[in-house]
Amino acid sequence: MDIDTVRTAASDEAAERRREQRGWYFYDWACSVYSTSVLTVFLGPYLTSVAKRAADADGYVHPLGIPLRAGSFFAYSVSLSVIVAVLVMPLVGAAADRSGRKKPLLGAAAYVGAAATAGMFFLGGDRYLLGGALLIVANAAQSVAMMLYNSYLPQIASPEERDAVSSRGWAFGYAAGSLVLVVNLVLYLAHDSFGVSESMAVRICLASAGLWWGGFTLIPLLRLRDRPTAAREATARPDPTDPTDPTDPTDRMDRTDRTVRTAPGLRQLAATVRDMRRHPLTLSFLLAYLIYNDGIQTVISQASLYGSEELGLGQSTLIGAVLLVQVLAVAGALGMGRLARTYGAKRTILGSLAAWTLTLGAGYFLPAGAPVGFFLLAAAIGLVLGGSQALSRSLFSHLVPPGKEAEYFSAYEMSDRGMSWLGPLLFGITYQLTGSYRDAIISLVVFFVVGFLLLVRVPVRQAIGDAGNPVPEKI
Repeated sequence: MDIDTVRTAASDEAAERRREQRGWYFYDWACSVYSTSVLTVFLGPYLTSVAKRAADADGYVHPLGIPLRAGSFFAYSVSLSVIVAVLVMPLVGAAADRSGRKKPLLGAAAYVGAAATAGMFFLGGDRYLLGGALLIVANAAQSVAMMLYNSYLPQIASPEERDAVSSRGWAFGYAAGSLVLVVNLVLYLAHDSFGVSESMAVRICLASAGLWWGGFTLIPLLRLRDRPTAAREATARPDPTDPTDPTDPTDRMDRTDRTVRTAPGLRQLAATVRDMRRHPLTLSFLLAYLIYNDGIQTVISQASLYGSEELGLGQSTLIGAVLLVQVLAVAGALGMGRLARTYGAKRTILGSLAAWTLTLGAGYFLPAGAPVGFFLLAAAIGLVLGGSQALSRSLFSHLVPPGKEAEYFSAYEMSDRGMSWLGPLLFGITYQLTGSYRDAIISLVVFFVVGFLLLVRVPVRQAIGDAGNPVPEKI
């Protein structure tokens, strides 16, 4: 094969990889609207109001005969959706790695979630059970789809490209979230001018997120492609540590029976964790990420409460701060992606954790009734939010053994969505003991400090080599 042929093949491969990357970005563009407009802004208050209309004289609703306070129904629904996702993600991840057919599974999960979100248009009157069911389906489907989406990263980007590609994906997501949230807020705040009630305006905002999600998902489904799975090739080779004979039909039947028995839900998760124990440095990174990401998620979820209860800020100020975070997260994700090219992903993440710590320290001293200070706090959060998440994803992608992408990213996604309970617990306990939201918000510094110390101890170059992947020049 002459040199020109080799160059042409390499050029064609690079062009195809860039085409897939552009399609991959658009799934973040598609689904982030659900996280921003539905989960963060509109659904919680609206579903709670629907549940209160259905409540009895004591303020309780009774799904399946279980008495629940109407004000807690949204939180319980979110928790149940996380449990469903934790049970489903390991199964889907293992199936994707075995079959190599991620794209149809991604499409199925995305369209189930988009359809459930669009169906929220019918969430009127006292139909709180419909709202809870749609939320559980949409949120679990979103988790499954994101796990599959993330698992494409090692396949569509070379090691040197991965930080930039992951950062652009996050930037696309935050840009879409900002754009649609602005349109939704115009409709919501000026609903009388459009001739619709406030309730109808919210239902339109919820349904539009589902339509946006489903419509733009077509782009990645057209651009991404399935690949032969390394896991299938690995299973075809005998394992020298396995005492069974792979050529023996009796042994093959025993193996199949064991696989079937261990497949459901948590058993598959346990099997994934057992496999990850062969890569202890990957587990060490995942532990560090679980801790500092718990802090990130808690700050995001509790910042509005801190602003309203401790600082006495109004709803319009809080919504404006959410929008500011979304807009600046675009610049933050792209900017930190560039920093990673110079300093490496690990150092850049460590810098972001230091910035998170300083931001919380500044938030502790914010004066009450001062929206300018709160907006500055939101700006600081936005600038580090997208980058710390994007670079964590790209760094983890280097630590995943080839052929195990979806399965390992199911564990990563669960640490992102399903394990973030310690932060809210610490926040609540601190407030209960001190009666101060300032003390509660500053208590979250521990997650960033511990996460920083754990991440410092992870030798990422060795971890990448142990996972069987090439080590990029800057990491």
